[in-house]
Amino acid sequence: MFYGWGMILSQAINGAGDTRTPTLLNFIFFWLVETPLAALLALHLGWGQTGVYWSVVIAESAMAVAAMWVFKRGKWKTVKV
Repeated sequence: MFYGWGMILSQAINGAGDTRTPTLLNFIFFWLVETPLAALLALHLGWGQTGVYWSVVIAESAMAVAAMWVFKRGKWKTVKV
């Protein structure tokens, strides 16, 4: 459910002409949250594949919440194309 909302909101912002914000959100939550969290859970905590799956769920849910926050702020409406 969170993945769907995050995808819709980030692409709505993207479609409105603000391409920087969705790119930044994806960079933060994929490279800085999901990837290190997957390594931590899978390798260091010994969760294996389950840790990788949970890192995806956690990172995508966090990205959806961040996209909701960005969308509600409404700064994407003022971007000049």
